[in-house]
Amino acid sequence: MRGANESRLSGFLLLGLSKEPQQQQLLFVLFLTMYLATVLGNLLILLAIGVDSRLHVPMYFFLGNLSFVDICFSSTTVPKMLANHILGTQTISFSGCLTQMYFVFMFVDMDNFLLAVMAYDRFVAICHPLRYSAKMTHQLCALLVAGSWVIANLNALL
Repeated sequence: MRGANESRLSGFLLLGLSKEPQQQQLLFVLFLTMYLATVLGNLLILLAIGVDSRLHVPMYFFLGNLSFVDICFSSTTVPKMLANHILGTQTISFSGCLTQMYFVFMFVDMDNFLLAVMAYDRFVAICHPLRYSAKMTHQLCALLVAGSWVIANLNALL
């Protein structure tokens, strides 16, 4: 006869904001509206940058990447939350939680790194306007974004 506790947990219990059905419906509509506004707004930014050739400059290249990362960040947690509202479930598996946390950390880091890269871009534009086009080449911009992705992934793993 063993004296140890042999119960197993398969996931985490997610606590909701309200137990009232009317409030849950209101919250679902509110969160869905905010999520759709976020995704559509960022998609419009990406579309505008892609369509207008005058916006193919480093600042808008970084802004397009930031919009993409914001779409990914929003899509990391909100769909699961909305699905839980619809299905009435309040659990998430350990692997699902770990995966979600990895992507949250990665996309938050990407936001921060891209904002730092954008600040550097503006610094060069303001402090060295005559050498801006020589310093901020397409290769450097791509390297800064790729480096941000690599560092954000490594940082999220730690």
